[in-house]
Amino acid sequence: MAYRKNRADTLLLKAAVLAAAVALAQGCAQTTAQRQAPSDATVAAHVAAATRAAGSDLTALLTLCNPAPATRPPQAELDKGLAAFIAKPAPPPGQAFDNLYFVGADWVSAWAIKTSDGIILIDALNTQAEAAALIEGGMRKLGLDPAQIKYVIVTHGHGDHYGGAPYLAQKYRARVVMSEADWIMTETRLEFATPIWGAPPKHDVSVKDGESITLGDTSVSLYITPGHTMGTISPVFDVKYGGRKHRVMLWGGTSFNFGKDMPRLDGYIDSTRRMSTVAQAQRIDVLLSNHSGVDGSQPKLAALRQQPSAAANPFVIGTPAVERALNVMGECAQAQRDRFALQ
Repeated sequence: MAYRKNRADTLLLKAAVLAAAVALAQGCAQTTAQRQAPSDATVAAHVAAATRAAGSDLTALLTLCNPAPATRPPQAELDKGLAAFIAKPAPPPGQAFDNLYFVGADWVSAWAIKTSDGIILIDALNTQAEAAALIEGGMRKLGLDPAQIKYVIVTHGHGDHYGGAPYLAQKYRARVVMSEADWIMTETRLEFATPIWGAPPKHDVSVKDGESITLGDTSVSLYITPGHTMGTISPVFDVKYGGRKHRVMLWGGTSFNFGKDMPRLDGYIDSTRRMSTVAQAQRIDVLLSNHSGVDGSQPKLAALRQQPSAAANPFVIGTPAVERALNVMGECAQAQRDRFALQ
């Protein structure tokens, strides 16, 4: 197992993405200069654009267009809400693709990628207890061996994603992967500190934008998408279903729970634009989340359990829909930026 830079095919893609990024940067500079002063009208225009982009199939994302609080919640409120989320009954584990499995909770997701040389886990839920019951227990129900977990990719440094990582790292010697920015955050000053989550994992594998985790026959490309945290990772990888290959993007951090932080919102907006370019270049046709309320993974998994294996996979939404989803998130972020600017 190894983590490395993408090879020749990805290098070609990077060149194309770099060229697109240069053009995007130039366009963004022009857009910034031409942007209207924030007003109730600009907020409404961004919400309207997001609503059009969402259509009838991506409406779950429109919750991002609701006004976000300018400050983070008090500790007692955070703890109470978190405990309520964790107390919800967990859904059954499920198989989304031939090589991708859901082993998460009701609120927060964990995804296991099966490779020819072990398992890459994306996120580790809230606590050691959830990791034992839902990740280990879920894997066993699906015919997977938790001892084969070789990597745990933590999409961002909040405890609902790293909570079970120390347990899995200690028990199975799994390597824990996070961006350097979020390792620094978890080692210095946690954005959300609560005893419910326990201590973050010890600094292990630090990755930069464009690097990949490779295990056996599978490579997971890691894109740094600042916004939700400054080091949020959005993994991109291949899955198979019914003899066909599909390309997945797992958006690493969705909500605006960081308060009135304009640079973070600008980073979020830039990340959605950049990853839309990546989605188009790589023909990404599956968009996942680390919260099942965002990607509708629970009803999709339920549909897969009831339908013949040859039927269309509900997780495959097509590249245009992936681009629309990124557009919805970007427009909602712009609406929120303008709201904050008016305060």
